[in-house]
Amino acid sequence: HIDSQPNGGRLDGTYGVLASTIAAADLVAQHRAQGQADGQADGRAACNLAVAAWCNEEGARFQPSVLGSQAYVGAVSRDWALDRVDGDGISLRAALAGIGQLGTDAPAPNPAAFVELHIECGPVLDQLGRRLGVFDRWWGCRKLELRFEGSPAHTGPTPMQARRDALLAAAELICGVNRLWQGQAEGALHCSVGRCEVLPNSPNVVPSEVTLYVELRSADAGIMAQAYDQTMALAEAAAGGANVAWHVQRDELRPPGMFAPALQALAYEVARGLGEPAMRLDTIAAHDAVPLARICPSVVLAVPSIGGICHAPEEDTAPGDLDLGLDLLHGVLARLVAEGPTVLKADAGGAGL
Repeated sequence: HIDSQPNGGRLDGTYGVLASTIAAADLVAQHRAQGQADGQADGRAACNLAVAAWCNEEGARFQPSVLGSQAYVGAVSRDWALDRVDGDGISLRAALAGIGQLGTDAPAPNPAAFVELHIECGPVLDQLGRRLGVFDRWWGCRKLELRFEGSPAHTGPTPMQARRDALLAAAELICGVNRLWQGQAEGALHCSVGRCEVLPNSPNVVPSEVTLYVELRSADAGIMAQAYDQTMALAEAAAGGANVAWHVQRDELRPPGMFAPALQALAYEVARGLGEPAMRLDTIAAHDAVPLARICPSVVLAVPSIGGICHAPEEDTAPGDLDLGLDLLHGVLARLVAEGPTVLKADAGGAGL
C-alpha cells in the first residue's frame, strides 16, 4: 500500500510496493532473455506475477483498515467499501473519482499465492541485530468506535452536579482501557485509544458528544474477548458516573491467525541461501496479507525498523537491509514463477530461528 498515517513515515507500505515492482520487472526481463536464448518468444514460467498496491490499508482516512484487500477477497462488498466516508463526509467513491482512480474493470483472478514485503514496524529485529524476518502469525484485533452523548452547557455558570459531560466519561474510559494489559501476562495484550473526536470542542462549552477509537490486540482470542467485556463494563460505569448515554458506533473483529507454513518455509530457505537466516516473528499490526489468507497461501517478509519506530517521520531502515529484503522477495518470487504452486506442496526446508 502507499497510503500512510498523518505525519507517517516513508517506508511503511511504500517500500513493499516499490520492491515488488523492481523484483517483478527483473524477473520478467530474465524470462524474456531466457526465452530469446531458447529461441522462444518469451521465457517459460509456471505462473504469472501481479503487483498490488492496495487501497486504504492504514484506515487513517476511511475505516475500516485493509479496506481494499478486504473488498478484493469478498470480506466486504465493493459498494459497501466505496460508500465509506471520511471525517469530512467525503466517500471513498468520490475521493477515487476525484483523482481518476475509480476503476470499472473486473478484479484480477485470485492468486495462487500472495507475498508481501514490509518493514517490521516493531523493535525485535533491530534489538537482536537480525536483518530478516518472516511473520508466522498475526495478532487479532478488536476495533471499536464508542460514542458518549451528554448535553452542551456553559462551562461557567452551569452547576457541576448538573453537567452531562461526555468528555469526562471518555476520559474515564481512556484511563481504564490503558490499564487492561496489567491484568495479563507481559506482552499478551496491547490496548489503546488512538483517536478522540469531541463536539462542540469549545473551551466554554461542556462537551456534548465524544467518539473514541479503541483498539484491543492479542494473539489469544480468549484474552481479546475478555478485554472486550471489560471495555464494555468500563464504558457503562464511565457513562453512569458522568450521567451520559453511550453506544457502540462500530465494532470490527479481526481474529488471530497463521500465515501459510509452506510459504514461510520457502522464505526461510531463500534467506539461508542469502547467508542471512530469517527470524520467526509475530505481526501485531495488520497487513493486506491477512485478508488475502482467506483465498490463498500468504506471507509477510520483514526487514528491521530502526528503533522499532513506525507511523512517524523518524521511521527508517538501513539501506543495506532494504536491499536484502528485496533480495529475499526476489528469491521467493523466482521460485514461485519457476515452479508454480507445486513449490508450496513440498517441504521447502524447515523453520526460521
